Amino acid sequence: MSGGSDVADTTSLSCARCGKPARLQCPKCVELKLPREGAAFCTQDCFKASWSSHKAVHLKAKLSSLGTGTPHEQNSDLLNEDWLYCLKKGQARTPKLPHFDWTGELRPYAISRRRAVPAHIELPDWAADGIPKTEPNSDLQHVVEIKTPDQIERMRETCRIGREVLDAAARVIQPGVTTDEIDRVVHDATIAAGLLREYSFFNNAMVAPSTTQSYKVHSKKSAPFIKPACLPPSQAWSNVGQRDKTPRTKAGNKSEKCSFTVSWSDQHVGLMSISGYLRHVIGLMVIWQLFYVPLREDILLLSIIISSQSLAARRSVNEVICHGIPDARKLEDGDIVNVDVTVYYKGVHGDLNETYFVGNVDEESRRLVQCTYESLEKAIAIVKPGVRFREIGEVINRHTTMSGFSVVKSYCGHGIGELFHCAPNIPHYGRNKAVGVMKAGQTFTIEPMINAGVWRDRMWPDGWTAVTADGKRSAQFEHTLLVTQTGVEVLTGRLPSSPNVFPWLNA
Repeated sequence: MSGGSDVADTTSLSCARCGKPARLQCPKCVELKLPREGAAFCTQDCFKASWSSHKAVHLKAKLSSLGTGTPHEQNSDLLNEDWLYCLKKGQARTPKLPHFDWTGELRPYAISRRRAVPAHIELPDWAADGIPKTEPNSDLQHVVEIKTPDQIERMRETCRIGREVLDAAARVIQPGVTTDEIDRVVHDATIAAGLLREYSFFNNAMVAPSTTQSYKVHSKKSAPFIKPACLPPSQAWSNVGQRDKTPRTKAGNKSEKCSFTVSWSDQHVGLMSISGYLRHVIGLMVIWQLFYVPLREDILLLSIIISSQSLAARRSVNEVICHGIPDARKLEDGDIVNVDVTVYYKGVHGDLNETYFVGNVDEESRRLVQCTYESLEKAIAIVKPGVRFREIGEVINRHTTMSGFSVVKSYCGHGIGELFHCAPNIPHYGRNKAVGVMKAGQTFTIEPMINAGVWRDRMWPDGWTAVTADGKRSAQFEHTLLVTQTGVEVLTGRLPSSPNVFPWLNA
């Protein structure tokens, strides 16, 4: 803190804390060339008393000026002391942009705090720190599992949920949206829609009044009951249901059968009826909790708190190959962005991703994204019993090189099921040494990463983000697949309700 030699500079200003005539200015504010009105203080005591809040102004200014080297004041309203840069795979944070020999124009931005998952939710063993505990020593790292009918059915449901979550993200991608906001949409959509995925009982629910004026819910599946005080406003949706007038009696108590027309309002999804909502749900949920509050004789207010089980979402922009971390950077017109969603539900995983255009994209980026999409489709087309896993890479490599692009060799597809990553390994490049042949009942991902320039990659200081070595753009698409007796089932395939965002599908 410095009083400054020119007292006249502060004589017309008031203290930012108490409003008295100011005599001093914050030296850091002067250094950052911030408005003088917020940097003026009457005494050292006033400055010290306001420091805890005032220092956030400095951090906002620093973060808004970092990145590609151009001002980013548009993000300053988002940033505070909770937004920091990621280091060491999320195990460390820093307020300063790390020093690094960046390969392209993109820079990391600050990230928000980790989104909370309620403690009672069952999680995979890698959820806490990203490190799997069971996978490394599992026999399934060497033997390709043949899934049971029960496992296959659970994977179908999990992968469908993953598809609906990814579609929710696709609907909000546009210039000006931060990748952190995309992450929030995925997180909230997952939480919001899970109830209707797991418990679509609204049309035959039983509401039994009790003497204490609380309500219990009866359905074919058990439902935990929570008090209204347990419902955080940020996790509540209010829906109105109309009571059916048909009285029923059970265990000597008067009950009423309820039929609901439930709608959910969200700026990204809009309003839809319960039947439409069940067809367009965009989420994941295992544990659900609800309560009813009587408003009048014939109306019930249904408030729902829903908790997702586990979800990992990543975003990769422009030269990022994979594993990009959602942050405060706003998408810009001409960007391409990949969203990668992993769902863990009923003990199994589903994994998929797509690359999207942001606004008006240049022709080379369009060709890159379309080539990547087509390479995945061509690879899927050969999947059937008896085909060698190594042939997948040959198909992808052939189509990619003919288009003038290169295939990343550092990352590959993988087996998936109760374990997130297991055998088989699925290289996407030619002349690979993948072992084994496909058999009915196997599940695995194909997820080619295609670069506009060289195939080599580098790792950012955050320990996760892989970028192209030459700074040119990269695209990726991924599906989770099931080998059937006659061919292949794309478990994460696009739905009739999926947004129409790829122009070549309209040709």
